[in-house]
Amino acid sequence: MTQKITPKKFSIIIEDLVREKRLTHLEAVMYYCEKNNLEAHTITRWIDKGMREKIQFNAESLNYLP
Repeated sequence: MTQKITPKKFSIIIEDLVREKRLTHLEAVMYYCEKNNLEAHTITRWIDKGMREKIQFNAESLNYLP
């Protein structure tokens, strides 16, 4: 039985990955997608404003974004 994912649950999952595996938020999202056979564009509905800001900060730090 699959569990319904909400933005709140998704944030908790990603924050746990960041802590446990010492990943950035961007890496944690990509790791989650890879482990669950999801395309990155399919999870955008689960990303809330706070998570979006953390991902943007990670991307800017890695020079992926200006």
